[in-house]
Amino acid sequence: MNAIEIRNKYLNFFKKYGHAVIPSAPLIPENDPSVLFTTAGMQPLVPYLLGQEHTEGRRLTDYQKCVRTNDIDEVGDNRHLTYFEMLGNWSLGDYFKEEAVAMSYEFLTKELEIPAEKISVTCFKGDEDCPKDEVTAECWRKAGIPDERIYFYGKDDNWWIAGESGPCGPDTEMFYDTGKAPCSPDCQPSCDCGKYVEIWNNVFMEFYKDENGKYSKLKQQNVDTGMGLERINMLLQGKETPFDTELFKPVMDKLSELAKKDIIESRRIAAEHLRASMMIIADGGRPSNVDRGYVLRRLLRRMTRHMNKMEIDLSELANIIDLDIDILKEMYPELEIHRAEIKEVIINEKDKFMKTLQNGEREFNKVINRIKAQGKDTIDSESIFKLYETYGFPPEVTKDLALENDLKVDMNEVDKLFKAHQEKSKQGSDKKFSGGLSGQGEMETKYHTATHLLNAALKIVVDKDCHQRGSNITPERMRFDFNCDHKLTDEEKEKLESLVNEWIEKELPVSYTVMNKNDAVASGAECMFIEKYPDEVKVYTIGDVSKEICGGPHVENTKELGHFRIVKEEASSAGIRRIKAVLE
Repeated sequence: MNAIEIRNKYLNFFKKYGHAVIPSAPLIPENDPSVLFTTAGMQPLVPYLLGQEHTEGRRLTDYQKCVRTNDIDEVGDNRHLTYFEMLGNWSLGDYFKEEAVAMSYEFLTKELEIPAEKISVTCFKGDEDCPKDEVTAECWRKAGIPDERIYFYGKDDNWWIAGESGPCGPDTEMFYDTGKAPCSPDCQPSCDCGKYVEIWNNVFMEFYKDENGKYSKLKQQNVDTGMGLERINMLLQGKETPFDTELFKPVMDKLSELAKKDIIESRRIAAEHLRASMMIIADGGRPSNVDRGYVLRRLLRRMTRHMNKMEIDLSELANIIDLDIDILKEMYPELEIHRAEIKEVIINEKDKFMKTLQNGEREFNKVINRIKAQGKDTIDSESIFKLYETYGFPPEVTKDLALENDLKVDMNEVDKLFKAHQEKSKQGSDKKFSGGLSGQGEMETKYHTATHLLNAALKIVVDKDCHQRGSNITPERMRFDFNCDHKLTDEEKEKLESLVNEWIEKELPVSYTVMNKNDAVASGAECMFIEKYPDEVKVYTIGDVSKEICGGPHVENTKELGHFRIVKEEASSAGIRRIKAVLE
């Protein structure tokens, strides 16, 4: 059984139990400032977990493309990935623990044919805030898991909450026994020895934690689940790592064939980062020095450096990309659609970085020779800063090279010297990844509606073929990307502001209807990423000026928005302009 067969089995199984199959959301979230990328299957569904009605009903299932870079430095070992696919099923106030457990057990033992004796489970052991989850444990006993394979752990292991407050609840995790010898007589799923591997997590959102730390019962109880496709694929095939499966092996073999120095960690980094980068580019990401663009740039730099380290002729990169796309295009048709763009972006970034790399590594070697001659084991932050300032050598590359040469880096001192640099990279790729619940507050809602008005105004003032190409909203401002072949004139910006404010002053009503997706498009409703929407969609109408497919949220009347003002208009990328605006 391969990965795409497992995915199809999963979706068809839950479809049999009344779940609507919804499409994967793009890796680049729309109107969610809390994260740079979609990091989990639940992330695009947050409004519905909080009570908003989903057009496809209360039982949903999907596969979700995800990127997490928290552990980017760990990629190269036998298990860490930055890009992965998460299989999930949800109950939005419908079934709860008993049904979720029964379906999980049936899928694992019947559909995937995992022997029941290889499955162990964990449940929440209870504390002063919430009781022991005996209900879920009893569901597992009823399904067929004996007491000796049911374990109870605390909040660190079997509790889910996004942030400090909000919807939360106990979870139950399923573990696969690999058959390895136990590390001790007390070996159990909490061990990291490799005998037990987590394969599935069912979260039972039944409580709400307020800002004072008090818990209360939720009105709507939800089930939120996640199964990592790469991991279950690896285990079912009896492989040691994801890199030994069909998702990576052809590229791993090709890299080995081309390498003059075959280094397994470098091959894994190159293969993993190439796949992750292709997926991000296919969903509209481009390298830059800020936020998600910097994450993509970092992935491509690490990939390039490790290919160079193996002494692979980098003129082969185009052929490696083609091979990777050919392997993955059945699972991800968007890779075939964007093949030319993917190759162009990656090769251009590689060419830029190679010049920096060649000069920087020469200077880096001088630095480490000096440090070792002094009998020290740490590269000082001033040297790291100089390598960046003088030679453009990225600090994360210096860190990688230092570790490879058994040297330490004082990242606290580096952070101080690179404050502006780190605000663009680490604050973006670390702090934002800790988010989970997207902003749905009053100002975010107002800005969301304002993007629709701006989109409509651009078609009148600039060009009828202007379309949204991305947006980002925070409580303080809105950012809107659109296709345009020129810098906006002062007159165009003034007209845009005037038109949007005219519509606000007209107190236009904002409403929506639920329609079939194809009918919505035929009716003239605009939509970005039409493929991400389910068959039934919401079409939001603002008076007679705007009609868009959108999940919301929105105000009820434009009079709630206040005064619209453009703060800045600039280039975002080739052929794409960006407007930053505020509501006052």
